[in-house]
Amino acid sequence: MSAGPALLLIGHGSRSAAGVDEYWQFADVLRGEANGLEIGCGFIELAEPDLDTAIDALVGRGATSVGAVPLVLLGAGHMKNDGPAALERGRRRHQGVRFEYGRALGIHPLVLALAEDRIRAAVGADDPGELAVVLVGRGSSDPDANADLYKVGRLLQDSRGLGLVEPAFISLAPPSVPEALERCRRLGATTVAVVPYFMFTGILVDRIHDQADAWAADHPDVVVRHGAHLGPDPRIARLVLERHQEAIEGEARMNCDCCVYRIAIPGYEEQVGQPTPLHAHAHAHGHGHDHSHNGGVPVHEHTGGGEHHG
Repeated sequence: MSAGPALLLIGHGSRSAAGVDEYWQFADVLRGEANGLEIGCGFIELAEPDLDTAIDALVGRGATSVGAVPLVLLGAGHMKNDGPAALERGRRRHQGVRFEYGRALGIHPLVLALAEDRIRAAVGADDPGELAVVLVGRGSSDPDANADLYKVGRLLQDSRGLGLVEPAFISLAPPSVPEALERCRRLGATTVAVVPYFMFTGILVDRIHDQADAWAADHPDVVVRHGAHLGPDPRIARLVLERHQEAIEGEARMNCDCCVYRIAIPGYEEQVGQPTPLHAHAHAHGHGHDHSHNGGVPVHEHTGGGEHHG
């Protein structure tokens, strides 16, 4: 094993073989950018190896320090719960190994630049005055993650000549893809590019395209174009390495001002102070949370203290 802290790349997993394959393609891209850094790969659910197996494999190859990075665009329950719980289980199994947890990819210029590329490939040289983009996220029960998609949309709309950028979600949160398309039509768009804000393809990405096609069939006055999801890209690999370095250096501090597990957001008050379950994700699917996710602090019930999370 190479010297220095290892990197654990935390994927979500998918029922789509194509989506899982893109994760492994990205892992190859990451290794190409990583200058010999030891990299382990695992999934929260729906694919193998699971995170416990991936952690044990890294330690078995000699890792004494592991920085985990969730390959997540917008942090919600899986990032806030399942990743930290897996690391805590790793600490309990491997007490001589240091584990640190990095931030999600988040709202970062490298991600925005890649999303802009996908949008431009879909819209070409169309007049921005008649153009709109429906940027479709996964959707979450975490309002903080949903709100971040709106910020991404605004940052892509401002000063980039892309026309209106309208956020939408494919599950768990409004507006839906058809609702966002209808809003764009009513605001005067004659061409709409539907772009999945997803790292990898999968069942939900296919559903986005199907819903866009169904709406387009009922609205022949609007041209609906399909944009690509983000996909494996060296820019995201460089951002993962940046997040890993932050974690190892103890700098992976997050903005928790609107996190439902720390702050009493209207409608989510019962989430404050929920503990993170330490069982493996395959056994149950809890979404309690604490903020002891800086790597070295044991998981405990959240009491509103100052620990940071990723």
